[in-house]
Amino acid sequence: MKRNTFLRVALASLALTAFGSCFAQSYPTRAVRVIIPFPPGGTLDTLGRTVAQKLSEQMGQPFVVENKPGGNGTIGADAVAKAPADGYTLLFNASTFTTAPMTMKQVPYSVVKDFAPVALVAKAPLSVAINKNLPITDVKSLISYAKANPGKMTFAVGSIGSAGHLSTELLKRVGGMDYTVVPYKGTAPAFQDLVGGQIDGFIDPILGSLQYHKSGMLRVIAVTSATRTPNLPDVPTVSETIPGYEFYSWYGLWAPAKLPADIKTRLNEEVNKALSPEVREKFTQQGLLINGGSVEDFVKFQTNDMNRAQKIITEGNIRVE
Repeated sequence: MKRNTFLRVALASLALTAFGSCFAQSYPTRAVRVIIPFPPGGTLDTLGRTVAQKLSEQMGQPFVVENKPGGNGTIGADAVAKAPADGYTLLFNASTFTTAPMTMKQVPYSVVKDFAPVALVAKAPLSVAINKNLPITDVKSLISYAKANPGKMTFAVGSIGSAGHLSTELLKRVGGMDYTVVPYKGTAPAFQDLVGGQIDGFIDPILGSLQYHKSGMLRVIAVTSATRTPNLPDVPTVSETIPGYEFYSWYGLWAPAKLPADIKTRLNEEVNKALSPEVREKFTQQGLLINGGSVEDFVKFQTNDMNRAQKIITEGNIRVE
C-alpha cells in the first residue's frame, strides 16, 4: 500500500513537472505588458523598449511597453505588484526602484516580498562631474579642495535615493569631505546649474555628462566603475585614488512575486538572448555595461546592492521630506 502511494505521488510530481515545462514553452499565448514607471524618454525607457522589441521578435507575441509614471515610480511598480503572477505583466525599472523606498515613509509594496527578479540587463557607471572653473582635475584634488573649504562645496542630487545620490554620499564619507548635498527635481536642472556655476559637482550616469564634458562645458574627473569606460578612456576611475570604490545605476526586469519558476527561467533566457552584440554595441556607446546572467545572479546582485544602499541611507539619515 505504501509502495502504491509512493508511486502515485511520484507520478503526479512528474506530471506536474512536465505540465509546467510545457506551459513555459508555450508561454506567451497573448500580449505581455511591460510597465516602465516613468515618462517616455531617457535611458530607462530606451533600454526597456529595446528589450521589449527583442522579446516580441523572439517569443512571437507583442511585449507592449506601458509608461505609468507617478509617485517617484511607485504607481507603476504597485500595478505590477498587484497583477496576476502569470508572466503577462512585467516591470522594467532602474535601481532607484530598490533603493528609493528605503528613504520614503510609506510604499504600497515590498521590493523583496512582492517582486521576483527576472534578469539584470545593464549597469551604468556614474561620472563625477565638476564645474569647469574650479581648480579640480581629479579625485585627489577634489578631496584637497573640499577639505580646504569645509562646508562650502555643493553637490547636486537629481533624485533622492538614486544611485547618484548614494554614490555622492559614499564619496563624501570615504573621502573625508564636508560638502553640502542639494536635491534637484531631475537631472536637467542640475546639469544646467553645474554648467552655470551655481553648483560645484554632480554624480550621475555618464550619458548625461558626456556631451557637456566633450564640449568643455564641465569637467568629468572620474568614473565610478571598476575599470575605465570605453567612451571616456582618458578619465580615471575613483578607485584609482580610493581603492575599492565602485558604484553603478542599473536596470532590470521584474515580475510579481509568485511567478512560476519555469516562466521566470524562460524569460531570463530570452532576455539574455535579446542582449545581442548589436544591442551591446548600441548601449556601450551610451555608457552602459550590458550584463545578463541567471536569475540567481540577479537575486544575489540585488541583495548585495540593497544591503549596501541601506547602510549608506541609515548612516546618512537620508529621508524624503
